[in-house]
Amino acid sequence: MPETSLDLLLRATPLPTVVINPSEWIVAANAEALKMFSPEMVGRHFATVLRQPQVIAAIEATLADHGEHLARHKLGSAEQDAPLDVTCRYLETAGPGRPGAAVVSFQDRADMEHAGQMRRDFVANVSHELRTPLTALIGFIDTLRGPARDDTEARDRFLTIMEQEASRMNRLVGDLLSLSRVEAEERVRPTGQVELGALLSSTLSSLTPFAETNGVALTVALPGDPVMIPGDEDQLRQVFTNLVENGIKYGGSGKEVSLSIQLCDRDPALRAPTAEIEVRDKGAGIDPIHLPRLTERFYRGDSHRSRQLGGTGLGLAIAKHIVNRHRGRMKVESEPGEGATFTVILPR
Repeated sequence: MPETSLDLLLRATPLPTVVINPSEWIVAANAEALKMFSPEMVGRHFATVLRQPQVIAAIEATLADHGEHLARHKLGSAEQDAPLDVTCRYLETAGPGRPGAAVVSFQDRADMEHAGQMRRDFVANVSHELRTPLTALIGFIDTLRGPARDDTEARDRFLTIMEQEASRMNRLVGDLLSLSRVEAEERVRPTGQVELGALLSSTLSSLTPFAETNGVALTVALPGDPVMIPGDEDQLRQVFTNLVENGIKYGGSGKEVSLSIQLCDRDPALRAPTAEIEVRDKGAGIDPIHLPRLTERFYRGDSHRSRQLGGTGLGLAIAKHIVNRHRGRMKVESEPGEGATFTVILPR
């Protein structure tokens, strides 16, 4: 292959790619490879640039048997921790007396490695969340069959705890199914129209008994005119129910949870008119160290208290995906001892 054609081919190749002749010298490299390894790599022996034994062995094997060989390459820089997949193939050239070459390409697997780690973490978290109530149920069943068989008082106490643990598992499974549905629909824009004032009033009405039981007052401040936005009413109700419930649970008895709507003619981030819905509590607040991770699956700022209050660790993750589906954004502001404010910003 003429050199000019080789250069054109390398320029059109999106992956970092180098060409190594039978004398083991690098004779060509595209811009991606020059950026990844060295701008002066062409003209050098490949082993001085690609120093890892697996890669060197794969290139030497390709030059020897003209076959395809695979390897893994680790850059070892802070920006790139995941290994690269290395593919070595032999390039036959046209015409007698023109030697071939090994074409070596590098594919970044960081995204796939990250996705795989997320899946493993998710399975581990689900297993952990289910194992605790299951272990409790199995233990109480064994106790009721044995030492507490004829103990009426112990039986009633254990059955109450078993009901609580079973309810916890049921909530977790329900949230997992909800999260799966929301993620599946995240890229599909909702087509309905929702009146925010009526939605928030209905949400507060349904949560009033829960708030009264916990000694928390609910207040709402709505604009005089209806506020219409494109959205899925059921999903938005789920978001605000979750945020208000959290405010009631963590706000503390004798405190207040307030909702308000502010209209903005143009949000700089969304580049559109928006409605900003604030859910504010006056509880203990959240340590700033936890704020960036609050919407991660199973992340809890206070794991023990969250489990005691019946939280699954998925509510804010579900809310985030719903807000994303509505092309909005959610932000959290809090200081220890000053309560927390969750703001949902939705385009109108």
